[in-house]
Amino acid sequence: MKVSYEDHGPVSVLTMSGSLTADQVDAFGRAAEDRFNAGIRHVVLDMTHVGLVDSAGLEKLLWLSSQLDRKGGRLRLVGLDDTVSRILTVTRLERKFDVHESIESAARSLR
Repeated sequence: MKVSYEDHGPVSVLTMSGSLTADQVDAFGRAAEDRFNAGIRHVVLDMTHVGLVDSAGLEKLLWLSSQLDRKGGRLRLVGLDDTVSRILTVTRLERKFDVHESIESAARSLR
């Protein structure tokens, strides 16, 4: 998995590619913590190039959401493919996450 970011004031756009699975969650967690330490309050997570999320990946997404909530921030998910959308639906987590079609839409929702 590759994780890159672009900061815009208190908002960071994290772009992921690959799979968010048990083998990759630590790297993703470190990238998120780096953004917290840089003063980021909100995260837009671009998952356009993520094809699979396993239970460890879901747990890390919940962790990220919880960390942001505690800091008064919010998480937005963008670009979910059909497989990842189905995973969220089957696990009933689609209600927990705010999903957007575009980064722009997600960023506007944070204003």
